[in-house]
Amino acid sequence: MPTGATHTDQPTIAVLIPCYNESVTIGKVVDDFRAALPQATVYVYDNNSTDGTAQIARDHGAVVRAEPRQGKGNVLRQMLRDIDADCFIMVEGDDTYPAEAAWSLVEPVLSGDADMVIGDRISNGSYAKENDRALHGFGNNLVRWLIKKLYGHSFDDVMTGYRSFSRVFAKTLPILSGGFEIETELSIHAIDKGWKIVDVPVEYRDRPEGSVSKLSTVSDGWRVLKTIMSLFKDYRPMALFTWVALLFLLIGLVLGVPVVAEFYRTGIVERFPTFVTAVAFVGASMFSFFAGIILDTIVKGTRMDYEIQVKKAYERYSGALLDGGSAVRGSR
Repeated sequence: MPTGATHTDQPTIAVLIPCYNESVTIGKVVDDFRAALPQATVYVYDNNSTDGTAQIARDHGAVVRAEPRQGKGNVLRQMLRDIDADCFIMVEGDDTYPAEAAWSLVEPVLSGDADMVIGDRISNGSYAKENDRALHGFGNNLVRWLIKKLYGHSFDDVMTGYRSFSRVFAKTLPILSGGFEIETELSIHAIDKGWKIVDVPVEYRDRPEGSVSKLSTVSDGWRVLKTIMSLFKDYRPMALFTWVALLFLLIGLVLGVPVVAEFYRTGIVERFPTFVTAVAFVGASMFSFFAGIILDTIVKGTRMDYEIQVKKAYERYSGALLDGGSAVRGSR
């Protein structure tokens, strides 16, 4: 049963910290967020750490639980199943994100201005200044470009691990990713389902000495790109299969037009295998287009069902936040 939210005049806030071997930094991170958000409960989910991360977090006042399935996406999925709150704020346990910016991420959610707030490290230049791994910057820019082209939304920072969510957003969020591609999935889901998104610039700082990144630039980057394309297939099948249909049609025309022209000129089809191949590509183009229509109809039905679930979630969850939001805003 989810824990955390109590229907009082003060909306509840849960700080979510997925952790794997962050003993160097987790104590400071817990202390900083407890100081920045004294009304919040700090949750640390230990993801098979071997360096005492869990005990350090517990000693510093966090609620600590274990998640045996490896991967950040798996941890966040379990967190949102277990924990209930009016606002969730997710942050890394590596002390790269400033706790003093936490309220700027929480306030738009509690005021109803945002369903997801993104802690943007890019637009103020702090990520480029602090992170000297060139491929990380390139990968972030590539992902931003792809999402803009495929989904029509321009993010300042897609890969940031510093975000906040409304209760309804969190409780209706279908997490499919298991690893670091979770941030990409969150961003694309928010675009596709029409949630309110707000970007808040935050100062990024590199990991302190002794703290080691768990992110693999190549393998995790490849998983992010696969996630983008997989979700494009799931969310926008009409666009994807129309592109495929046009490609097959173009190949069929390139192969078939010279053969048909030759037939009109001579009355003979000399390149019969080429003609058959051209017909096959044109046929595949038609099949692809109709597959897109069918899948698009299914996706629209799924979106309708999702909207009904969201409305039910609003009826169940949002009353306490609407009643208590003004009290929280007035207390700052």
